[in-house]
Amino acid sequence: MATDTATTLRKTVTGIDIAGYLVRDPQAAIAFYRDKLGIEPTEIDDQGRGAEFTLSDGTTFGVWNPPDDNAGGFVMFAVSNLQEAVQTYRSRGVGVSDITETPVCYMAFAQDPEGNGIILHQRKLNG
Repeated sequence: MATDTATTLRKTVTGIDIAGYLVRDPQAAIAFYRDKLGIEPTEIDDQGRGAEFTLSDGTTFGVWNPPDDNAGGFVMFAVSNLQEAVQTYRSRGVGVSDITETPVCYMAFAQDPEGNGIILHQRKLNG
C-alpha cells in the first residue's frame, strides 16, 4: 500500500514552478537581485509586495512580502489538478488553505513541520 501512496503523490506534484524568499523589504530585495546580481524582474507586483525573475533556463525565482511579515523560504510545487491535490493532502492531514485565484494561476498554501511555505500551484491554460 505504501507504493500506491508514493505513486499517487508523485503523480500529484509534477515539478517546481517557482522557488523564492519571503522578505520583509521587497523593494530592497528586488533592487539587490536586479542591481547587484543583474537579474531583471519579469513580473513586479503592482502593489509593491514582490517580484518574479524568470531566468534564461526557464526557472523562476521570486521575492515576496507575506501578509504576516515573516521572512523565510518557500517552494511552489506545480500540480496538474489543484482541487484534487488539495483534497489529497487534506486527507493526509496537511493543513492546506482554500484555493486562491490570480489572473494567471490558482494556488493553495500550506507549511511543512518547520514552518516553511509550500504553495500548490496550477497555471491557467492560455487561450
